[in-house]
Amino acid sequence: MELLQQIISAINEPLTPILVISLLGTGLFLTFRLGFPQFRRLAHGFAVTTGKYDDPDEPGDVSHFQALTTALSATVGVGNIAGVAMAIHIGGPGALFWMWITAILGMATKFSEVTLAQHYREITSPDLDPNRWEGSVSGGPMYYIEKGLGWKPVAMFFAFALMLTSFMTGNAVQANTIATQMFAQFGIETWITGLVTATLVGTVIIGGIARIGRVTSIIAPLMAAIYVTGALIILVLNAGDVPGAFGTIFSEAFNPTAGVAGTGIGLFLTTLTYGVQRGLFSNEAGQGSAPIAHSAAKTDEPVSEGVVALLEPFIDTLIICTLTGLVIISTGVFSARVETDLPLGNANVSYVSSDADGVFHQVDEQPGMIRYTNGLAEGDVRIAWLGVGVDTLYIDQAQNIPFTGTLYPRGNRAEHEDGSMHTALYGNAVRNSAPLTTLGFERGLEPIGLSGMGRYIVLISVFLFALSTSISWSYYGDRCANYLFGPKAILPFKLVFVLMHFVGATLAVTTIWDIGDVALSLVTIPNVIALIVLSGTLKKLTDSYFERRPWEENEIVHKRVVEEERARKAAKKGGVK
Repeated sequence: MELLQQIISAINEPLTPILVISLLGTGLFLTFRLGFPQFRRLAHGFAVTTGKYDDPDEPGDVSHFQALTTALSATVGVGNIAGVAMAIHIGGPGALFWMWITAILGMATKFSEVTLAQHYREITSPDLDPNRWEGSVSGGPMYYIEKGLGWKPVAMFFAFALMLTSFMTGNAVQANTIATQMFAQFGIETWITGLVTATLVGTVIIGGIARIGRVTSIIAPLMAAIYVTGALIILVLNAGDVPGAFGTIFSEAFNPTAGVAGTGIGLFLTTLTYGVQRGLFSNEAGQGSAPIAHSAAKTDEPVSEGVVALLEPFIDTLIICTLTGLVIISTGVFSARVETDLPLGNANVSYVSSDADGVFHQVDEQPGMIRYTNGLAEGDVRIAWLGVGVDTLYIDQAQNIPFTGTLYPRGNRAEHEDGSMHTALYGNAVRNSAPLTTLGFERGLEPIGLSGMGRYIVLISVFLFALSTSISWSYYGDRCANYLFGPKAILPFKLVFVLMHFVGATLAVTTIWDIGDVALSLVTIPNVIALIVLSGTLKKLTDSYFERRPWEENEIVHKRVVEEERARKAAKKGGVK
């Protein structure tokens, strides 16, 4: 596992700055090239999403709303709960500011990639049953890279990389977060949780995009309502701390000093990088995944789906991620240490040293032994939980007996001075990922005696967010498999996808997130290059749409269809044949 971590770090190091520059640069370029669509077209996007312009006779598999909820179910996931917490844990509160910047620029990027995906999509056979599990529409960056640019090898690379991403970022990470949360809250073994969620995911995805669209159109609004309501209650209860939280976010964005417990302190690049990476993971703008879902929408106007898509970063990051960040910062839990069990050998246990500034660094080689006296390490190296050093160790859960003796990291055991052997120690440690957000909700609702309710709000949200994300990402991956290998590859892909969901539940959280970051970079870079090169086509499509105003005619058609449907139901109810 250590070798794998070193390989991932070696790949990630040069890719990270390229990813940051390409994402922010492309978003900025498209914002000016298209005349600030994230601001000028936002209201129209909401109007299209309501369905008032829907024409059921136009090609596609799902409605505008179902396409949005499918894409939102993929984007509004653990990134909103665990991703924000990780960004603040490592990059400090200022990372949230860079998530906002990524989202604002990402709205233009999302509009662009979805519009192009609609324009270049392939409709297999619109006359076939729209409920068939294979789907009748295929679209995404691989199609506009091939058809718009003629770069077939690049398109194939993108499809293959995104298919791998669907296994990891869109699936294994989600399973891992659910399993970690269930273990932390109830002690349920990760493999048991993985087996249950893999079964649920498999049951839904075998039905294809039609079933996925129906399920996500229910889950997405439900999960958002539960989570947002809980967060808003906490912010109202902590209203006096909210202005200070915003102040901290802005000040730490450019002059970071408050990385969590010594993680990333004073490193502007760390704050910027984690904000952008977690922002990308959260809203997926520029990654090229959401265009696949939006390509299935029933429309013959590519821009009409593009304006729907630009709502995603707005809802996902500017609203939901902001609520998560404000809860964590206003309640002060981002730097809090709480009683923690430290099973020696656990994937989240590591060993660190600290420099003169108090910044923790992972040791290059696991030490053979560490001496402790009265719970304190005698040298610079100490045990860490989630990469942050634990100050004082105890041999009992109540933390009454400080550990004095020898810790043997390679043997995953500790020998106390009285001769007793221990495979687990105890201490006060920081939280990260979903458990950090859970702590924020618990403390945030504590003033009204609903601390336990906060725990369950996050737990239910994690379950629904992660499950829906896996369901939606299965469609992204099967469209890539279909592009590369044809319809016969779809079913084998789904089977491997379900298997990877189970495997992901049992892996170390840090490893799985790092692999996801590598995969994100590999698919994002060729996609944003294509968006820049095709920006001329994109501008023509956009200008033509808003000059012709085709939605006005669609509104008339939609009203007629609704009236005919009402008349049909009334006639049927009245017994008229």
